[in-house]
Amino acid sequence: MKNLNRSEKKSSVKTVVTVIVLVLLGLLVAVAIYVAYVFMAYERLEDNINLEISSVAQQPMKKEEEHCLVSYNIGFGAYSDDFTFFMDGGEESRARSPEAVRENVGGALTALKKADPELILLQEVDSDGTRSHHIDQRELVKEQLPEFSSVFAQNYDSPYLMWPLDDPHGANQAGTMTLSKYNITSSLRRSLPIENGPMMMVDLDRCYSASRIPVDNGKELVLYNVHLSAYTSDGKIAEEQLVLLFEDMQKEVSAGNYAVAGGDFNKDLLGNSAQVFGVSSENSTWAKPIPEALIPEGFQIVTPFNENEKAASCRNADRPYGPDSFLITIDGFIISDHVQVIASSVMDTGFLWSDHNPVYLKFRLE
Repeated sequence: MKNLNRSEKKSSVKTVVTVIVLVLLGLLVAVAIYVAYVFMAYERLEDNINLEISSVAQQPMKKEEEHCLVSYNIGFGAYSDDFTFFMDGGEESRARSPEAVRENVGGALTALKKADPELILLQEVDSDGTRSHHIDQRELVKEQLPEFSSVFAQNYDSPYLMWPLDDPHGANQAGTMTLSKYNITSSLRRSLPIENGPMMMVDLDRCYSASRIPVDNGKELVLYNVHLSAYTSDGKIAEEQLVLLFEDMQKEVSAGNYAVAGGDFNKDLLGNSAQVFGVSSENSTWAKPIPEALIPEGFQIVTPFNENEKAASCRNADRPYGPDSFLITIDGFIISDHVQVIASSVMDTGFLWSDHNPVYLKFRLE
């Protein structure tokens, strides 16, 4: 009887081991299939795509009048001031509800309208996404800004991302949106260089859009909407992106046009944001200053900043916004000669609607 029990025990142990091995093999196969799906589903849009213009405004810009441009990364409608994001070291991966998306996008648009802009550059506008509850934010923008012509340039189309496991980021499509109270005659999507290998799965299909706006002196303002790389292992990628942008802008200036770029550069435009805002620099390694050697003659970086207010354009979303938040200014503008800066600053919203604050540029075309 004892021998029989021992035999039964051995058989039971073998059964348990077999089940464990089969479960582990099943998990490995599932992971392999998922990884294969992610890489097979990944693709980049081709370069030099003519973008569709939702045309409303028809008048040209006027030379020598004061104009206002606002740039705002609206964070796909998720980032209230207490929202934390898993890729920044926080916990959340999606907007908390459809209502939160509408509230945050609506609040962001209301905030930027206080500058009374004629030109607007938006980043992280979701067209369809798990993370934003499949709300088409382009329509929210058009509803609140009906007097603006608009252009959308897709820079993100991810397969279903199964991380974090308890609340996956999901499948998402997003892009930049350019809006103008002046006539946009054409707009071109230019693909930017990105990192190769696994890191490309967490980066976007980076691009910029170049929208042409006639000026009443026969020239054009070429307005660039930019969102450079952040989540990379190679910091030179963003520099290569800037080189391409500058080359494009130089061609326009050589043709006699004005060139203005704005957006989220993911670079420390102040050069020493941690020191300026009196915060720890431990989270600043992802955003370096733009090397001066990259800036061609005839161009300048316009950093939005008010010495009296000292508002930053971005917070790190590893924790709710508060006194210990890491602050940095990575949103701003690049202008060519014959674009005169009148003023540029950050509009301090307290990060109520996004992990970014809107920034504005008041300028005149000479």
